[in-house]
Amino acid sequence: MTDQDKPTALDLPMVDPLPPETRKYFDICVEKLGMIPNVLKANAFDIDKLNAFTTMYNDLMLADSGLTKLEREMIAVVVSSINKCFYCLVAHGAAVRQLSGNPQLGEMLVMNYRVAPLDGRQRAMLDFAAKMTTASAEIEEPDRQALRDAGFSDRDIWDIANVAGFFNMSNRVASATAMVPNPEYHAQHR
Repeated sequence: MTDQDKPTALDLPMVDPLPPETRKYFDICVEKLGMIPNVLKANAFDIDKLNAFTTMYNDLMLADSGLTKLEREMIAVVVSSINKCFYCLVAHGAAVRQLSGNPQLGEMLVMNYRVAPLDGRQRAMLDFAAKMTTASAEIEEPDRQALRDAGFSDRDIWDIANVAGFFNMSNRVASATAMVPNPEYHAQHR
C-alpha cells in the first residue's frame, strides 16, 4: 500500500487476511457504494475496533428512528462543519446530496446550515446539534423543549444527541489521524 492509498497518516495496516465476515461486509460496501470507505479501512487494523465502530454507526445511522436517514446525515454534516472534519464533510456531504437529491443543500450544510432552506423541524434539530458541538454543557430544558415544539419525541431527542455525539467523536479521530476521504465521494451526486 502506497502512502497515497493509506486511509490515515498512521502506519496501521489492515488485518490480512480479513476474517470472512469482514470480507463479506467490505464486499457489500463495494456492491452498494462502489468502494470501501476509508474510515472502515482505517479501523480494520483491529477487527474488534472495526466491529464496534460499524455496529454503533449502523445503529445510529441506519436503524429505525423517528429521524429520517437524511436528517441523520444532515446532523453529521453540520457537526462536521463546525469541527472542520475534512473526511466527514466530504463523505457525509455526498450522502446529503444523494438522499436529498439536492447538491446545493449539501454544499449549504457544509458551509453554513443557517443559509439552507430548512423547515422548522430541521432548523431546530440542527440548532440543537450545533449547540451540542460547541457548548454541550449549556444545553438546558428550553433547548430540549424547542425540539419537542418542533415535533420531536423524547426518543428522537435521544437519537439527535447520539448522532451528534458520535460525529463529534469520530470527527476528532479522523482529524487527529489525518483520515483521507475516498476520492469517489468528491464527484458523487452532483
